[in-house]
Order: sequence, then structure tokens, then C-alpha cells
Amino acid sequence: MRIATTILALTFTVCAQAAEYDRIKNADAEPQNWLTYNGTYKSQRYSELKQITRRNVKHLELKWMLQNKVFGAWQSNPIIDDGIMYITQRPNDVIAMDARTGRVYWVYEHTPDPAYQVCCGANNRGVALLGDKLFMGTLDGKLVALDKVTGQPVWQQTVGDVKLAYSVTMAPLAIKDKVIVGTGGGEYGIRGYIVAYDAETGEEAWRFYTIPGPGEPGHDTWEGDDWKYGGASVWVTGSYDAEQNLTFWGIGNPGPDWNAEQRPGDNLYSDSVVALDVDTGELKWHFQFTPNDAYDYDSVQVPVLVDREWRGEQRKLMLWANRNGYFYVLDRTNGKFLLGKPFVKVNWASGLDDNGRPIPTPQPEGAATYPGNQGGTNWYPPSYSPRTGLFYFSAWEDYATIYAPLEQEYEEGSAFLGGGFTVQTPVHGAPTIGIGRYTPINDWTDVVGYGSLKAIDPETGDAKWTFDQFDVSDAGMLTTASDLLFTGGREGYFYALDARNGKELFKVNLGGQIVMAPVTFMVDGTQYVTVTSGNAMATFAVRGK
Repeated sequence: MRIATTILALTFTVCAQAAEYDRIKNADAEPQNWLTYNGTYKSQRYSELKQITRRNVKHLELKWMLQNKVFGAWQSNPIIDDGIMYITQRPNDVIAMDARTGRVYWVYEHTPDPAYQVCCGANNRGVALLGDKLFMGTLDGKLVALDKVTGQPVWQQTVGDVKLAYSVTMAPLAIKDKVIVGTGGGEYGIRGYIVAYDAETGEEAWRFYTIPGPGEPGHDTWEGDDWKYGGASVWVTGSYDAEQNLTFWGIGNPGPDWNAEQRPGDNLYSDSVVALDVDTGELKWHFQFTPNDAYDYDSVQVPVLVDREWRGEQRKLMLWANRNGYFYVLDRTNGKFLLGKPFVKVNWASGLDDNGRPIPTPQPEGAATYPGNQGGTNWYPPSYSPRTGLFYFSAWEDYATIYAPLEQEYEEGSAFLGGGFTVQTPVHGAPTIGIGRYTPINDWTDVVGYGSLKAIDPETGDAKWTFDQFDVSDAGMLTTASDLLFTGGREGYFYALDARNGKELFKVNLGGQIVMAPVTFMVDGTQYVTVTSGNAMATFAVRGK
């Protein structure tokens, strides 16, 4: 009887997972929910909701706010399922709440091992949902499964060794019966990987190393033992094409960051996108954006999947605004390069060849490199609207960095950067010496750095319109079926723009830097928009709703 009961319980769990996977695979059919990090597996961050329109968006009003208990830029993306919102807060808590009111139902607290190290703050970007469970990665390199009703832990798995500075800062991606995560720690000499776990048991299903080992294709792009501590971390959530059964992931910089001469070769699969079979983890194809990267141009931007006509032919495309300053269009069935065009000032390369490989133009010692080490854009999520046919993202204009490479030996668990840098100010008329290891610059008379939102036509790679901001922007994008675009900026403004032409329709200052992208959902007939600003999360709806 006990065996029969166990079999029945397992059968129910498998069925629940399958049903949940079908929901996520067809998330476009229930736009009232936001079921993955980027809304759907395509990662377009586009919603079919249209109660909030270009006419009534000016009547948005604040419905509720939630304060993060740990100060700092809140980079988490909420998941909304049937009126319940799940979100992580710094450093590693999961909160379940009423999406209409902000009332908290439960909180799960994970206290990271004090030995954890992350390069860029105690950030966690969210959870994944599958069946009756939620999944969260942790700063000390764990993956935790929780009961989504009670918040109680179900299982915990070690993804990477915290003593070697492995971490998980990305939101996991749940596909079929698996939960997939990547490892952070590229600034500490890790050897990166993407790993899939059985969602029910936590057992490892497969592992793909982002730096090939001896005898594996691509290993010859590393010299000597450089592959053992070459970085290539994975810290932003990937995408999935169910028809091809392929999942796509952006890979980070090689290590040491700023001394490319110390690691000769292309350094695969750093600064690449990889296409993996979901069932086996087998590499099907890759495309490298920045071989032998000397500028910290992580390619961890979101792979945006689009099926559309391109140059008169229906194609399965991948759109990618890369940190290196180029916008790319790839054929996602085989990784073929279709188009590449700079969207900001670029001087580290003179262009791309017919295969999309950059033609490098190394800068003289002490000269400024464009774009700077934060890139022409970065990890913040873009959006694609099938209505307008445009691709939207934040860009850092006229932003540059002066690099100072140096030889550095790898030391277990320590920063492995290979030099330092000086940041040219990215703010109109406000000179600064930037961050990192730097030397002061006394005169930036030509500094005109600023942020802009770009709406690019994938057919040509040209911007149809731009929306300029005073400061550089770290905000992501959200578009809707009413041709609205929601975004923000470092100054704390939350914007609604006309997605067709960039006209500003609504603006409010929330008092803190907006880093993550907004999301939208509907509960009891009311459409809401939620955005994080500084240390708080704000939720809006049209007045009277």
C-alpha cells in the first residue's frame, strides 16, 4: 500500500510539472500572469495586456510599495501566477505576496555562507516556477527548491564551491522536468558552467562547461592551463525554443579580465552565445561576439527570440544588443551571422567581417576605449514588440574606459582581474574618476556621456528613434499590446513611452535608481505594472481600477 501511495504521489507530481511546463511554453495565452524571468521562453518582455493605453496611462497611480530589507539596487524580477507574486530580496530571501495589495503571505530566508564572494553586490535576480515548486539560486552557490504554497524548503543542491567564489545570482530557468542555472564568479578565476537539475529530486541531469577541457572542441583556443581559471561565467537567465528543443545562454568574460595577452587565443566559449539541447546539455552551435576579450565585454545579455520576415524570408531569429557596442541578428537554428551594426561609438574594432568576427583596432596605451567596460549596453533586459517590429534596449552613449593591464597569477578564491581601469564619466558635465583601480584624470573637456533608450529595426540595425536621458541607464524594457513601452533610469524616473515613436506619455520619480525591467499582470480585471526603484518595489494601475 505504501509503495502504491508513493507511486501515485510521484505520478501526480510529474503530471503537475508537465502541466506547468505546458503553461509556461504557452505563456502568451495567459498574459494576466508573468511566468518566467522574461515573461515567456522567447524573452521578448512583451505583454498582450492592453487595459493601460496611450490615452489613459497618464492616469497611472501608485497602488502599493514594498521595501527591501537590505539596502542596495534591487535587481530581482517578480513572477506572478494567479494573483500571487513571488520575488527575491537581497541577499537571498523569497517573498510570496498578494499581487493586488502587496500583503506578504510568507518569507523564506536563506543566509549565505559568510565566505561567499561576488564582484558586484549581493544581487539575486529572481525565482523560477514549475509545478508546485519555486527555485532560487544563492550567493553561496546553492540551488534551493521551495514549496510554492508554504515557502518550506523541499531540497537544496550545491551548484559550486563557495571557497572558489562560485555563486548563483541569476534567476533559474525551468524547462520540462529540469531547472537550469549558471555559475557566477568570472572575476575570481572560476571555470564556468551551465547545469541542469531534476526539478523533483535535485539530482544533476547534465553539465556544460563554458570552457572546453582537453580533447573537447574549442580547447585549443586556450593556451596551457589558462582554461582551468578562465572565467566565462553565466549570470543572466537564458531563453528556450521549444520547437527546436534548444536553450540559449549568454556567456561572460574570460579571466583575467583586462589582460588578453596573458591568455592567448579566442578563449571559447567566453563572450559567446551557446545553443544547448535541453535534454542532454549537448552543444549544438555557438557564436562568439568578442574573441580574446580585453575589455570585460560579457555577453550575458538576454537572447531575444523572434519569428518574423527578414530580408523577404521567414526566419527564426535571435536579436542581441551586445555589450561590445554592436547589435546582432543571428539565425537561431544554426548560429549563422546575419547582421551586425554598432549602436554606440565603437573604436576597439573597425567593423565585423562577413562571419561577424570583429576586426580589432587596439588602442594606444592611455587612450580611451569605446564603449567602456560597462559596455554599450549590459545585462538589463531588452524588449521586442511584434506589433511595432522594433527591438528596445538601454544604451550608454559616448562612454569610455582607459585600461591598464598587468600580469597576474591566479590565487584560489581571489580576484583575478589582470589590471585596472579608469572610467570616463558617463554623466553630462560631471567629471569623475570612476570606479575600480584607477588613476585620476584631471580634464575631461570632451565628456558628453549619457544614456539613451534605442528602438532598433532588426531589418537594418538602424535606430528608428531614441529617447535620451541625462544619466546613463541600467533599466530594462517592457512593451505591451497597446503600444506602450515602460522603462526607467538612474535618476529614479519611471517612464511610459509611445512604443511607436518614443513620445513621453507618463513620468514619475520614485526616488531611487531603476535597474531591473518592469513587468505587467492582471488580477480581478485590473492591469498592474510593477517596477523596482532603488530599495523599493512600486506597483501601479490606472486611477479608479
